[in-house]
Amino acid sequence: MKNLFFSCLTLLALLAVPSNASAQFRIGGKKINTTKLLNAGKDMAAAITLSDEDIARLSRESVAWMDAHNPVAADTTSYGARLKRLTEGITDADGLPLNFKVYLVTDVNAFACGDGSIRVFAALMDLMDDNELMAIIGHEIGHVVHADTKHAIKSAYLASAARNAAGAAEGSTLAKLSDSQLGDVVTAFTDARFSQKQEYAADQYGFEFSVKHGFSPYAMAKSLEKLVDLSKGAKASFVEKMFSSHPDSEARAARMREQADAWQAAH
Repeated sequence: MKNLFFSCLTLLALLAVPSNASAQFRIGGKKINTTKLLNAGKDMAAAITLSDEDIARLSRESVAWMDAHNPVAADTTSYGARLKRLTEGITDADGLPLNFKVYLVTDVNAFACGDGSIRVFAALMDLMDDNELMAIIGHEIGHVVHADTKHAIKSAYLASAARNAAGAAEGSTLAKLSDSQLGDVVTAFTDARFSQKQEYAADQYGFEFSVKHGFSPYAMAKSLEKLVDLSKGAKASFVEKMFSSHPDSEARAARMREQADAWQAAH
């Protein structure tokens, strides 16, 4: 994406299209809309300069969009009551207020956003026991604490801006996004992939989170092992998205099990 950004800027600079120029030109026999291209470049430049406040606002708007477009389990349902029981007393992460909700959807996934919103999918709750579920929640919180989700939402905005989906108002780095534009950002955000280094750090946080809150030290390892097993079995299609977004799960599971063994021996 960085290369695309600079390629677009280079193209715009080479074209040096004046404001009163024709709105179209041709490359390879195809008409190119210069107005749209210029707007896309403007949007990408705005995405690059997003402030922490911009990202926080974009995070809040994105979560609000997801909550409005997914069935949310009430606290009185079995899913809502279970999550409420498990997360009772877990109110913040390094000072960031946390809030938890369950989406009644069939995808096997969970995510955390930079505003402290943690969203767990019902299908994941069906597959994981309490310890494993909380380890995964701790893992997702780790991505927030380590600012991984901050960069992911910024990249999601950039990806959307590259398609001229998210516009920047004059004098502001982040304009109010339409419903469809937020949908584009959310899609890019939920499809985000973290690096191996980021995943390992989040695993570590999930391990420490589990131990701190009285859950099994083996929970992080077991949740990853379960994802590996499921990805090879009859339910592979149900865990495909989560498994593909968490690379090297087998090696990471082994690493977490070794750490749990060491913790157990020391305690």
